[in-house]
Amino acid sequence: MSIAQQLQSMGITLPPVSTPAAAYVPYAQTGKLVFLSGHIAKKNGVAWVGQLGKTMSTENGKQAARAIAIDLMGTLQAACQAAGTTLDGVARIVKVMSLVNSTPDFTEHHLVTNGCSELLSQVFGAAGAHARSAFGVAQLPMGACVEIEMIVEMK
Repeated sequence: MSIAQQLQSMGITLPPVSTPAAAYVPYAQTGKLVFLSGHIAKKNGVAWVGQLGKTMSTENGKQAARAIAIDLMGTLQAACQAAGTTLDGVARIVKVMSLVNSTPDFTEHHLVTNGCSELLSQVFGAAGAHARSAFGVAQLPMGACVEIEMIVEMK
């Protein structure tokens, strides 16, 4: 099954690339590596605002991270198209880095980030298994609850 078919079977439609909110590009490719800029969580098209451990539960944070994974795949799809391929041209998801807007005593950043990691594994199979870091931060742009960036290797 192709990645497009897998996404369709899961009821997922990838969004177009978001316009950067500052002075950066959505992705940069060097050789076979594609570096995707940080994507913040969005709900109904606007920043999904909240702080884990204060105004949001771990489960809500996990949903936000899953939503980011969908946005990241939309950007990755654009990078693939620019390179003349599709998401089937992905060799593997190499690294995911997650920033979680959280209180100082919140300790479930890894569980929040699973929302992204689990979806990538479901979509890409073995190629979706990746290295990962998850950090708690005092604040994120626009008050977003989660921001995630990703590094991908192309075939």
